[in-house]
Amino acid sequence: MDYRDSAEEAEFRTRLRTWLADNAGRFPTSGDEYWARQGEWHQALYGAGFFGLSWPERFGGHDLPAVYDVILDEELAKAGAPPRPSLGYLLHGLCRHGSVELQERFLPGMIDGTQRWCQGFSEPGAGSDLASLRTAAVREGDEYVINGHKIWTSYSDIADWCLLLARTDADVPRHRGISAFIVPMDTPGIEQRPLKMISGITTEFGQVTFDDVRVPARNLVGEPGDGWAMAMTVVGHEREPSTLGYVARYAKTVQSLVARIDEPSDELAVAAVETEMLRLHVRRRLSEQLDGISHTSEGSLDKLLMTWTEQTVGHAALSVTGTSDPELLSSYLYSRAQSVMGGTSQIQKNIIASRLLGLGV
Repeated sequence: MDYRDSAEEAEFRTRLRTWLADNAGRFPTSGDEYWARQGEWHQALYGAGFFGLSWPERFGGHDLPAVYDVILDEELAKAGAPPRPSLGYLLHGLCRHGSVELQERFLPGMIDGTQRWCQGFSEPGAGSDLASLRTAAVREGDEYVINGHKIWTSYSDIADWCLLLARTDADVPRHRGISAFIVPMDTPGIEQRPLKMISGITTEFGQVTFDDVRVPARNLVGEPGDGWAMAMTVVGHEREPSTLGYVARYAKTVQSLVARIDEPSDELAVAAVETEMLRLHVRRRLSEQLDGISHTSEGSLDKLLMTWTEQTVGHAALSVTGTSDPELLSSYLYSRAQSVMGGTSQIQKNIIASRLLGLGV
């Protein structure tokens, strides 16, 4: 396989580098300030023509191959710029399961960054076992009344909209009784409480309660009971490293650590090998996508590889710098969450065993 840029890709990369040289330093890359200004960064990228690259043109994207997203992620990392805001998994969910009306109503604002979104899936007691969620939505006339509690809700404090899962039928098998809703976050009855993370960040995650929250029935995504299928589309794309853009950042961290050491480090060597492995794996996935091959349960394999690599790089950073570098220490602490968020590593192994290997688990 030839991983070199085509003429068009090389021109795009050069144009992006020029823009980043003038703009990357204007935005923070970590901590609470990054989360507070992520919307500005999103709109700056979009305004320059560097966001929504592989998304539908009719909603404001560029309809380019997915390789352009990888070029963007690579150059953002090299320039020391903030990462690309990760909304693609929500967009895929709405594109596949939402009505044309919902797509036309919500996707343009999602792509151009003028409307912020969060994902209301996980609950206390229903994280990896998402099908056991207890948040309920009851139909009353032209509205649904929602009551429940969500947790680990990224960007909830700044979001305009929430893609929410709630149970609409308690009398059918639990996977079939879940529906998806688009909920305005300023609706009466919604209360948000931020969660301080071990890395010190206070605004990335939150817990959200819904107390008799009334949502128009037209904000239902698909039909009642379609929520589980939509959720699987979302988490499937969420687990793909090719759309998350972390690989280039792992490589940059490894390179910066190499420059700090005087003697060989076994942990750093392992981190370098795993980072290169993941980079080649992502390139292979992209080649398959360009050939029209779609992935479903394979996303669990991608998620495991990404988790292992991020945590290995985090351990290497800790072994080289200890606690002397606050940003690298924060990265190490954050890496511990990778084996939980987006579905635990244990759940991913079960999916691989049952759906890819055909084992009776």
